[in-house]
Amino acid sequence: MIGNTLIIGHRGASRDAPENTLASFRLAFEQGVDGIEADFRLTGDGRIVCLHDGRTARTADADLDVARATLPELERLDFGSWKGAAWRGERIPTLREVLELLPQGKRIYIELKSGQEIVPALQEDLAASGVPADQVRFLAFDAALIKAVKGRLPGYRACWLTDYRWRNGWHPSQQEILATLADCGADGLASRDKGALDAALVGELRQRELEVHVWTVDRVSAARRLLLLGVDSIMTNRPGWLRRALEDKP
Repeated sequence: MIGNTLIIGHRGASRDAPENTLASFRLAFEQGVDGIEADFRLTGDGRIVCLHDGRTARTADADLDVARATLPELERLDFGSWKGAAWRGERIPTLREVLELLPQGKRIYIELKSGQEIVPALQEDLAASGVPADQVRFLAFDAALIKAVKGRLPGYRACWLTDYRWRNGWHPSQQEILATLADCGADGLASRDKGALDAALVGELRQRELEVHVWTVDRVSAARRLLLLGVDSIMTNRPGWLRRALEDKP
């Protein structure tokens, strides 16, 4: 933590290790992160696995559709070699395995990449893990999914994710963001570091007692600006490096 802002490893220490693998998460914790962010999808046989893309081709040695594949089929793939020989043989982790790895007091940001069909399995895996609810944050771009998570798991905090597009002004606008958060019952905003994110929006979110998390921040100047804004967390691909840089005097 730098001041009151958490440093979160985006897909682990993904600059140095293969993203969304146990190796990446272990390295992030070795680098002193306050928590990790990871992407999760539902497999064809109803298990939750850690992967950003809907298909495995970018980060594995074969191309499977996660929503159609079974866990045993996915576990046969190599998810480390694309990053270098040192990582050969890294498997796709399940949510349960990632939760087992989570140290006491560290936080996990669970980005949901499937639709509402993932929620029952999510509830089951969380109950089996024993991880306290205050160590967990759910993230999703789908506001309806955030609403479903809050309905099924009211003791957990869930934040709506947004990116931005410029069309004669930033979209979503600050007003659209606030309306979406209110409509889906989100506990906060997980914003890209651009667009409508400024001191006025952070101030309004604070007035509403909502959290503010920001992704993906790999520049020291950007991180220092966010520290001044007082955001709750900064997600970065370079958590160890960024922490050291922020701890040094400007």
